[in-house]
Amino acid sequence: MTGDTIECFNCGHANPSWAQVCRSCGAPIRPDGPAGRGPQGIFPTDQASLISIGGAVGAIALAIVLGLFLSGIIPAIPAVTPSPTPSASASASRSAEPSASESVAPSASAVALIGTVAFGTGLNADTREVTGATTAFTAASAAFAHSITLTEPFAVIKIQEEVVRIADDGTETVVQARDDLDVSATAVIAGYKSPLDVADLIAGWGTGSFILRVYRGGDLVAQGSFSLS
Repeated sequence: MTGDTIECFNCGHANPSWAQVCRSCGAPIRPDGPAGRGPQGIFPTDQASLISIGGAVGAIALAIVLGLFLSGIIPAIPAVTPSPTPSASASASRSAEPSASESVAPSASAVALIGTVAFGTGLNADTREVTGATTAFTAASAAFAHSITLTEPFAVIKIQEEVVRIADDGTETVVQARDDLDVSATAVIAGYKSPLDVADLIAGWGTGSFILRVYRGGDLVAQGSFSLS
């Protein structure tokens, strides 16, 4: 302060010595007035106020930084949605449905055949039916004959026959592969007598249980069982 001017205690502006308020900020500037008690502007400039405001701002900033740090290292707990529990009726209906691995193809014996096979030791030349009917042949048997009877005409002039031996565990071994035989297309009965006697058949096929199968056009139409001993 000089004799002609006086500095404002609030903003430092030089004012005339006779001024009652600062011409820059409007604060009283007389030493015995309010200006003598400290700055009175819109924004405080005294050291105590600035320290207080700085401390408050610092505390707020620290709280924000700490919150961001904790939110990054502590994962949120995911919400768990309970899965629906199937009812007893739904489970039962699904288990009742067979899977593809459970399906079983029917065996040849389970298929409904349109013919039958009969065995005997002789053959009627007129009717083509067997005589001396039997299914158990021994080496002493005179001959081996069989006849095939269908519920409809053969409708072909060739049929095929196959003979398999059946083991005790059910395993099949082919002893005579499919072989063509002549047949009348309009007939429902066909009979055949083996040119070999039973002893020769045993020598070639062995003993045990056998199945003779008859095929027409590749389809099984009749079969019959017999034994050799």
